[in-house]
Order: sequence, then structure tokens, then C-alpha cells
Amino acid sequence: MTLIEGHKPITPAGGVAVWDVDPYDTEILRDPLEYYANLRAQGELTYIPRYSVLAVGRYEITRKVFSDHENFVSSRGVGLNDFKLEDPWRPPSIILEVDQPDHTRTRKVMSRALSPKVVKGFAELFQDTADRLVDDLLEKGTIEAVTDLAEAFPTTVFPKAVGMKDVNARHLVDYGAMVFNAVGPDNALRREAMRHAGEIVPWINAACARDRLSADGLGAMVYASADDGTLTEAEAGMLVRSFLSAGVDTTVTGIGNALWCLSQNPDQWDALKADPKFIRPAFEEVLRYTSPVHTFGRTAGRDTEIAGFPVEEGSKVICVLGAANMDPEKWGDPEVFRVDRKPVGHVAFGAGIHGCVGQNIARGELEAVLGALIRKVDRIEPAAEAVWRPNNAIRALDRLPITLIPN
Repeated sequence: MTLIEGHKPITPAGGVAVWDVDPYDTEILRDPLEYYANLRAQGELTYIPRYSVLAVGRYEITRKVFSDHENFVSSRGVGLNDFKLEDPWRPPSIILEVDQPDHTRTRKVMSRALSPKVVKGFAELFQDTADRLVDDLLEKGTIEAVTDLAEAFPTTVFPKAVGMKDVNARHLVDYGAMVFNAVGPDNALRREAMRHAGEIVPWINAACARDRLSADGLGAMVYASADDGTLTEAEAGMLVRSFLSAGVDTTVTGIGNALWCLSQNPDQWDALKADPKFIRPAFEEVLRYTSPVHTFGRTAGRDTEIAGFPVEEGSKVICVLGAANMDPEKWGDPEVFRVDRKPVGHVAFGAGIHGCVGQNIARGELEAVLGALIRKVDRIEPAAEAVWRPNNAIRALDRLPITLIPN
């Protein structure tokens, strides 16, 4: 059998819309809103012949497929490659790319390590770091917000929370870009990201080893599960490495996207300053509005159906979370950014048993940053055009020049 991007080609059922589009085209990845709208307009289910995949983008059907772990499995990869047919470039994640019952075992360990109670214990670290960083940036005035704040904050606090003794901020950020680009096709973005694997992956593996972690961090909590027999030592190491995408890359993206939203919508920044209780809803709205994870895949684990259309076993389905989060049938006015929206049910952190396990710590970090900005900054003004960084799974900024005006 000849594979297409590592999975078997499929023949769509009669009546399924066929759309000749490349979802991983760099221009679409930089500015995806028209693509999102066109995907929803195709109908409940769309076949994309370029990659021989099915795609969903309307809110209700996307949430249903993405959370249906019984029919649409993660163990065969959340990208285009089918791990049943082709070996992945790295060992599959034992939390993201695993099914029940194994998922319950590893998820329990990660959920305990990243529980609200544990994250609350880092609140002082997060807030003190955010305050110092914002004070330093206010002295500069005009900053490049991606590197100066969005990357600088998580790569400072998260290694401390994990208990890492070795820190390389560039490797931490680039590792996330590599992991998420790898879920797409073998395009230029994936190849460029993977070009650094020979240097970054050995460093990540070494930095997450038990003897390179302190005894009082999140990493030690995970390795303790190897001591009590819940995990093997090797599995514990894999879960610690999973922290780095859960706690660094998605948080970098969330902070950068939040700064972009607030700089583009000064009235919403004013509303947030006037009533800081909107910090949490504001972050949820950032997630809905920008969908930091824009696309993740599933594989039909058996013959099943989507919206009444038969779907054969082995079919790859891309769930376009960004399109679902901008569906007017769900949100009414999705193109409007509102800090008071409270967008309960958005799928930016996934849905079902595979909802992002790192979301508590991501929220804790962003709340600290927004809290510091609210207390110290009067206005966040664009200093030049924002530049988005195309990525096969993440919608993140490459450059965001802004000026911070102090209170």
C-alpha cells in the first residue's frame, strides 16, 4: 500500500464535500480566518484530496469528533502520520498519543502534578517574576513582545517549577516548535524544524533526566510515580519531557496572542484594567479568538461515521479547532474580541479525556503576567505590524512590536 503523508489513502463517502485546498500553506497559516470560514461553508465533513484526509471545522461536529476517543483514537498519532503504519520520529507521547486504559494511568500522574493546588503553590514565583519583568520592560518602553515577554516569562518560571537544573531558553522554545510542526505534512516548515533535532532532542532528554532535577519540583513528583510502581522510570522521563510542550510552548503562544489581542483592542484593555476580575475570562477569550493550537488530528480506530457519513477504519481526520472557535453558529459574533464573553466550551485546549493537561499552569502563568500589566501599564500600543509565525499546528506570533505606556 502506498501511503500519503504516512497514512493510508481513503475514498470519501458519497455526498462528502471535496475541497482542493492546502491547510498547511504558509499564507493560510499566517492568516487563517478565510480558510476557517470556507471550511465551515463546505458542510459538516470535507475531504481534502491533497492529503487524503477528512476535515471538520463546524463547532458541534468538531467538538464531538475530537472528544470521541472510542471511535477516533489518538494512539495512531495526532498528526498526519499513522503510527500503526509508520514509525514516528520520536517515541509516541504516553499522554497525548495513547488511548484508554493506559491514558488514565498516565493522565492521573500528570493531573496530580499539575493540579490547581500545586499550581497555586507557584503563584508567588509567577507573580514576582512577572512584576520584575514588566518593570524592566517599562524602562525600555517599546519592546519586541514575543522574545522580551512571551518567551522570556515561561522560560524563566517553568524550568524552576519543574526543578530543571539546566536551562536553555532557545532550546525550550524550539523544541515546542519542532513537536508541533511534526504533526503536519513533510513540508518546508516541518523539515526546517526537524533540522535542529540532532542538537535539541539530546539536550532535552538529558535536562529532564532524574539526576538533573531538584527534589522539590514537578519533575520529582512525576519520578515519584516510578518509585511507587505507577510508572516505569522511562515512562516518568517521557512525562517530564511532556511538561515542556504543555508548560512552555503553548504558554508562550498564549501570552503573545493575549498581548496582540489587547494591543489591537484598546477598549478591551481599558475594560480589563477597570475590572481585573475579567483576567480569567479574558484569557479564555484569547484562546477562543486566536486558537493557539489550530489543528490536531485523530484516526478512525474502526469503521464509524461523522454527521451520518460513513468513515472507514484508518481514515485520518483533521479537527480544525481554530475554525470551530470562530463558528458564528456557536458564538454569534466570533470576530469580535470581548474580555467579558466567558466563552465556555471553546476547544482551544481540546475536549474530552485529551483536554490539555497543562491548562492549569498556563492559566496561572498568564494571570500573573496580565495582573502585572494591569497594575503597572496604562496602555499597550502597537509599535509596528505584527508578524505571525506559520506552524503546522500552532498559531503563534513571530514578532510583536508594542509600546508599554506606564500608569
